[in-house]
Amino acid sequence: MGTIDWVVLASTLFFIVAYGVYKTKGSANVEDYVRGGSDTKWWTIGLSVMATQASAITFLSTPGQAFHDGMGFVQFYFGLPLAMIVICMVFIPLYHKLKVYTAYEMLESRFDLKTRTLTAILFLIQRGLAAGITIFAPSIILSAVLGWDLSTLNIIIGILVIIYTVTGGTKAVNITQKQQMFVIMVGMFFAFFFILGSLPTDVSFGEALKIAGANEKLEILNFDFDTQNRYTFWSGITGGFFLMLAYFGTDQSQVQRYLSGKSVRESQLGLIFNAILKIPMQFFILLVGVMVFVFYQYNPSPLNFNPAAQEAIKASNMAEDYRQLEKGHLSAEKEKRMAQNDFVTALKLKDYNAIEQAKLNLKEANTLDKRNREAAKVLIAEGAPQVETNDKDYVFIHFILTNLPRGLIGLLLAVILSAAMSSTASELNALGTITALDLYKRNIGRNLSQTEEIRMTKIFTFIWGMLAIVVANIANLFDNLIQLVNIIGSIFYGNVLGIFLLAFFVKFVKGNAVFIAAIVTQIIVIIGWYQDWMSYLWLNAFGCALVMLFALSLEILDRTLKSNTVET
Repeated sequence: MGTIDWVVLASTLFFIVAYGVYKTKGSANVEDYVRGGSDTKWWTIGLSVMATQASAITFLSTPGQAFHDGMGFVQFYFGLPLAMIVICMVFIPLYHKLKVYTAYEMLESRFDLKTRTLTAILFLIQRGLAAGITIFAPSIILSAVLGWDLSTLNIIIGILVIIYTVTGGTKAVNITQKQQMFVIMVGMFFAFFFILGSLPTDVSFGEALKIAGANEKLEILNFDFDTQNRYTFWSGITGGFFLMLAYFGTDQSQVQRYLSGKSVRESQLGLIFNAILKIPMQFFILLVGVMVFVFYQYNPSPLNFNPAAQEAIKASNMAEDYRQLEKGHLSAEKEKRMAQNDFVTALKLKDYNAIEQAKLNLKEANTLDKRNREAAKVLIAEGAPQVETNDKDYVFIHFILTNLPRGLIGLLLAVILSAAMSSTASELNALGTITALDLYKRNIGRNLSQTEEIRMTKIFTFIWGMLAIVVANIANLFDNLIQLVNIIGSIFYGNVLGIFLLAFFVKFVKGNAVFIAAIVTQIIVIIGWYQDWMSYLWLNAFGCALVMLFALSLEILDRTLKSNTVET
């Protein structure tokens, strides 16, 4: 990184934090601090909702996911538009009618205090873990690639977010997320067009897509009914639908974004904005990853993109074996380039027999390259078991640091850190609000003044910020960071969604039945995840159906027993 990169990075982050503090200082009451004054416009809601979901994990992991596995991950979001429609029609009107500050307030009036408290605790557990991961994700990757101290990075990101989130509350989060989304999208577009400009002059964008297609990177739709397959059309439209319905409808980090709307219509338009743009945005980010794949068809790439893994294996007693693999990798890269050139030449000549033959050669070369990469992972796992072998999360950051020009590197690092800050800010804002209003106020300090409520919310937001930094410092890198966040959500969201659906639509079920059903369901879902009963996306529908079935059964059983007792 050059001086200009540091200037771009530091000035971007400083502006976002300073602007958020300046525009929102001095929130006078809970309405201002928790609901942002209830005067937020629909486009701010839409951008804030998108920024909350689009963490640094999105911009680090998603391109790497596409590099290795293609565009199929976009199916994960297919249930989102349907979920937005349901939330706009059912959840938003009810939340506004009840004038709630948190999503869980209504559960007390519908069921009882213990059900509200239990649901809030389930939220706090999963969102508290996720907040730490959204800090940890960019920190571990930037520390590995740039050599920065991991703990220091965690602390810097956490403290920056805590400053404006504690100071300005919901309005500060909403305002800063507009700036962050602007920085994020500008940076991604710059990266995309830089990749296209870096391809050989005789390779057009259309031909780059055909190269990706020949390597099966553009296979978007998978209609397989296998529940063990993580990303299919059916898992996206069902499991993805339940996950998005639970996330956007019951997760306070999202609910708090649209509760700040000045009217029901503004809140609904904000979510429709998200419904329309979210899938195209994810498609574009995946496409960037696919273009990175095409770029490395013509340019040298490391055998493993994690520099810490490479350094560790080269210092181990298996260093010579790894060097032999690297020689095979270099040979495979030469074959890939030759196959690419033959394929593009055949495309230009429209020689269809030559195109098919070139496709076969291309697939063989990439299959050989893939085998080398997998063999390298096995070798690293044996020779350096303390480091992460999976390098999906390092692909895009390696491309940024080794290929982008000065200045643009700083901008893309600002993209990653801005995304980390935007998601973490929403999470801390929600965690502090839920702890103060759903737990502390309702169970301990029932007669708090407006000033005391704001003070307690700020204190709890600060505490959760510190806890998130602690979680970030003790976390371990998982298979793929974006999957880890979604897995954590899937373990809890189905249960929480089922509780809300019972509250909305099944009026005869009471609090005791729901409370017991929720505890039993959560235990079963955790066991199901641990024993790998199904792909994690299906856990959302499974948990939702289970809690509703248990609650209905318990309520019917209870009423039957009471009826028999009365007759006796």
